[in-house]
Amino acid sequence: MDFLPIFINIRDRNCLVVGGGKIAARKIDLLLNTGACITVVAPDINKELLKKANQGVFIYRAESFTPDHIKNVSLVIAATNNLRINKEVSETAQKLGIPVNVVDNLDLCSFIVPSILNRSPVLIAVSSSGKSPVLARLLRAHLETIIPEAYGRIATYAANFRERVKQHFSYPERRRLFWEKELQGPFVDMVLAGKDEAAQNYLEQSLCNETDETPTGEVYLVGAGPGNPDLLTFRAMRLMQQADVVVYDRLVSPEILNMVRQDAERIYAGKEHRNHSMSQESINELLVRLAKENKRVLRLKGGDPFIFGRGGEEIESLANFGIPFQVVPGITAASGVAAYAGIPLTHRDYAQSCIFVTGHLKNNNVDLDWPALVKPNQTIVIYMGLLGLSVLCNNLISNGLPERTPAAIIQQGTTRNQRVLIGSLDTLPGLAHSSNLTPPTLIIIGEVVNLHQSLTWFDSKHDPNANNYSSFKK
Repeated sequence: MDFLPIFINIRDRNCLVVGGGKIAARKIDLLLNTGACITVVAPDINKELLKKANQGVFIYRAESFTPDHIKNVSLVIAATNNLRINKEVSETAQKLGIPVNVVDNLDLCSFIVPSILNRSPVLIAVSSSGKSPVLARLLRAHLETIIPEAYGRIATYAANFRERVKQHFSYPERRRLFWEKELQGPFVDMVLAGKDEAAQNYLEQSLCNETDETPTGEVYLVGAGPGNPDLLTFRAMRLMQQADVVVYDRLVSPEILNMVRQDAERIYAGKEHRNHSMSQESINELLVRLAKENKRVLRLKGGDPFIFGRGGEEIESLANFGIPFQVVPGITAASGVAAYAGIPLTHRDYAQSCIFVTGHLKNNNVDLDWPALVKPNQTIVIYMGLLGLSVLCNNLISNGLPERTPAAIIQQGTTRNQRVLIGSLDTLPGLAHSSNLTPPTLIIIGEVVNLHQSLTWFDSKHDPNANNYSSFKK
């Protein structure tokens, strides 16, 4: 982040605005909404501001700015059209450690003013870190259409009811569970429909029906998909916001991890070649222990937890200890990455079946059912096969697949860093080596790979942030 988003209480605090034009007027109106005590300094001000000054809305000093004006103020805004004055205001304020904003000059700001969606007491601030104010404004306008004014009343009701909820429940976790349920249920629907009295009665009855019991732990086994946050399911998103602690794998992208509830504890349990931060048995024990501590545990796994994710082993352990759990499927790498690479896994003219295998090396070999893999009209998808790529290709060739069988390897598929290499069984290992590929990768072998050239769609033409390239060799 370029800026730390914070909300500052400046009610009844002295704030200075330097400037008297339209831009200054907008900033003054904003400060007035916060209850600040405002002083405006400018040789002259427009008629609108002069009228407010005469009404005593703010203090107006009809003079040029001097450093003495900044004494005893909590916040400064410079809104003149004179760069020299704006720079002097900024430098003076920053020397004194006073927050200063210079309109339309990011370099002179110690804070910036976001685009604000006001649903008081709910406030939503949208910022582009000063890079694109118009984009921030458009995003705020979009939020305006999906967040009704009534959410301010919902927050007020919750505030008025908060102390009663606190007295009713001994456990803070039970309070949070109560609010999570009510703020996603009929209470909100009633307020949105203008049925305020019914909403308050409903909240009263809901609290009476709740018992003050120790919260029980639960585990959510959630598939995070192949890397692109847009491919998460709605249910995955809901559970990611409810969890007290998240145990996540190496294949979970930072963008997805950032979507987890911000105050949730994070525990890394990733596995890399010859570097397992935690054994599978230890992970199983950890999930059980955390759930027994009455925590809601998010077990976040790349792809789908039931496809080479050892999810079955984890919930088997939970079931043995009577731990409640839920399973949320994710888009597995085979379907997600293949789709983003423009390679259909099945096709009436090329492949009527598809088989998934892992390419883990053991004693420099891969133990697979090679005769089953080399059947005609079949697509082979290999997970975790980068390190053993040469061994895999050589074994497929020696067991009957032609050397020129089309083959692809995709790195970081579905993300903006996606890289696609297209070759054949005899050339793919060399292509991968010369391109310095690193995990995670997916390997696809079969005639369907030939469709990549005509069906590829996810590239820089469609995603300006993508770093996608392909090479094709027959």
